[in-house]
Amino acid sequence: MSKPLRIGIVAGEASGDILGSGLIKTLKERHPHLIVEGIGGELMIDAGCKSHYPMERLSVMGLVEVLSRLRELLKIRKNLTQYFLDNPPDLFIGVDAPDFTLKLEGELKTAGIPTVHYVSPSVWAWKQKRIYKIKQTTDLVLSLFPFEAQHYTPTGQWVEFVGHPLANSIPKSVNVEKARQRFAVADVETIVAILPGSRGSEVKYLAKPFLETARWLAKRVNNVRFVIPAANKQRHDQLHKLITEEFEDLNIQLVINHSREVMAISDAILIASGTATLEATILQKPMVVAYKMASLTYSIYSKMVKSRFISLPNLLADELLVPEILQNDVRPEILGEHVLKALQDKGYQEYLAKRFAQIHEQLYQNADEKAADAIEALLVKRGVL
Repeated sequence: MSKPLRIGIVAGEASGDILGSGLIKTLKERHPHLIVEGIGGELMIDAGCKSHYPMERLSVMGLVEVLSRLRELLKIRKNLTQYFLDNPPDLFIGVDAPDFTLKLEGELKTAGIPTVHYVSPSVWAWKQKRIYKIKQTTDLVLSLFPFEAQHYTPTGQWVEFVGHPLANSIPKSVNVEKARQRFAVADVETIVAILPGSRGSEVKYLAKPFLETARWLAKRVNNVRFVIPAANKQRHDQLHKLITEEFEDLNIQLVINHSREVMAISDAILIASGTATLEATILQKPMVVAYKMASLTYSIYSKMVKSRFISLPNLLADELLVPEILQNDVRPEILGEHVLKALQDKGYQEYLAKRFAQIHEQLYQNADEKAADAIEALLVKRGVL
């Protein structure tokens, strides 16, 4: 009997945990004795990944925030690199988190280990010259969106468009009527979902202005309830403290997880820019997208970004479908007006639903299966399979 296939993998945040878990499950169906280890969250661990470090330690965004944790991040990467060099896997997969995973991939590729990067870095938006580093570090890029492959043409990078797993999973996983019953939604209620992000740094900058916006809306919308799905217990505790200290006057329901059901029952969503906006798109929900970070980080990033848009629905539609509110504009009077429009403008809601349906169809590719196909093709090419 041949030895089982062994894969190293690292994901750095909640969105990568979703992608990694689906891929692991699909690969395990094809290779029942598959061994997977590295860094992953609860979903990847449940799918069979042995995590050597808590994924939460990698979930940090922004230059200033990274600097405060740089020593720890570098130590984790150094230790993990050495572990995989001493115990070479048949394949290594970096799931997003390019600032952490690309150097790791490069070290392993140099040692002869096939490497995959799942989720193309945003080379279309900023740091376009990263395509040359990616070529040096990565054998195969699995891209989620159809417009990405063209940006790698100068290097001849192997890129496979696999679509997004959420396009397949969301319609199957959400029973809206059951979700409404679970949250006891009354017919007269207006539900506004508030999603200030999965990282501690996101919640730090967005939770308070989002809740101030909720207070602004409560004065203008009858029978409104605000539902906040915290990404994990840490985010729940962070939000609970803020709500208890400053926003107990509001009709707020704070839950752990269940973000998809919360979005499904909502009439509009106030949301941090990120993968959750894609979920909201597939659920065809009007949304207002916001992002805020440390002032120094923003001043540097804003000079580097070349893309017209920051949110996934707008990027995929190549038009301003949903409002994008950034930095100093993240204030209740600005956010609130946009949420009101999302709640009240029927023509706008109908247009969004039409365009969101088109985006969903474009991304519906059976991503987990296509990603597994591409990975197996790489392993065949390298003589592993």
